[in-house]
Amino acid sequence: MSKTNALFARRQRRTRYALRQAANGRPRLSVFRSGKHIYAQVIDDKKGATLAAASSLETDLKGKLKTGADKSAATEVGKLIAQRAIAAGVKEVVFDRGGYMFHGRVAALATAAREGGLSF
Repeated sequence: MSKTNALFARRQRRTRYALRQAANGRPRLSVFRSGKHIYAQVIDDKKGATLAAASSLETDLKGKLKTGADKSAATEVGKLIAQRAIAAGVKEVVFDRGGYMFHGRVAALATAAREGGLSF
């Protein structure tokens, strides 16, 4: 494993450990961003199940977006994940940014999810 990947995995483990301590049974809103797209899912760690998921690869979003790798795409994915999570009966989550900084696309997704009705 390269040094960059090892450092990323370390930050990811540290973040998830802190989330487990603060979760109090709430599901986790996990974010993954690649060079071309952004993905989000609400995960219930106790059951080991995904409750809701959304990404910039969705067919209804692909038509609206110029690219899946910018803040506008992250905002749309954030709104969509909030709708789906609320439909699944989840209103409170803990935000798992993984090893990413809370900045740019990750922050845009989080803001849109909050505006969509999720609280974290």
